[in-house]
Amino acid sequence: MDSAPGDEVGRHITVEGRTRLSMSADEHPELWAYLKSLRYGQTLSGAIAAIESFGVFVALDHGPAHPVFPGVGFIAFPELSWCRFESAADVVRVGDQVSCVFLQFDTWNGEARLSLRATRPDPFQAFADGVSVGRTLRGRVTKLLPFGVFVRVADGIEGLVHLRELTAAPVSSPDEAVQVGDHITVTVTGIDRERRTVTLSRRQGIGV
Repeated sequence: MDSAPGDEVGRHITVEGRTRLSMSADEHPELWAYLKSLRYGQTLSGAIAAIESFGVFVALDHGPAHPVFPGVGFIAFPELSWCRFESAADVVRVGDQVSCVFLQFDTWNGEARLSLRATRPDPFQAFADGVSVGRTLRGRVTKLLPFGVFVRVADGIEGLVHLRELTAAPVSSPDEAVQVGDHITVTVTGIDRERRTVTLSRRQGIGV
């Protein structure tokens, strides 16, 4: 957890397109007292106040107004969902009422860092409990990359098929073997619980 900046003079700095605020307790005592009262793991409720390119602001139900940002709560993109998403709007909308877990007091921005995904079960752990290496699965190709393709093998679970594992005969590009939307058979070759990753093989899955 960040340490308090003491009697540091308040200032505004723009970093990566975001105004960052450093303030002392005597400048905004109500905000400071509220943030200091929060505890790690505490559940807070509020409404999505704004969706920005760097994260999502939450106007907390029992929190004070923020002097700079649309809300005292802030959710970084990785804390929005366990599942991969293209846009924050795929997960939340402005005005949505949400419950989040408090992670830490950000003294630089004067905000409560929150996690939305922590309020929901991690689908990866359930998947890892029920699937072992060597298991054959059916999935849908969701994304092509120069080094392979992602395949959705369960709700919220996508695994990577490396280029060398797409076909028996070498290909230089994934689109020589599959297209987005194709349903293919794959074999699980690795599960990493800590990194939450699954590696797959199509050529093993089709027995070539």
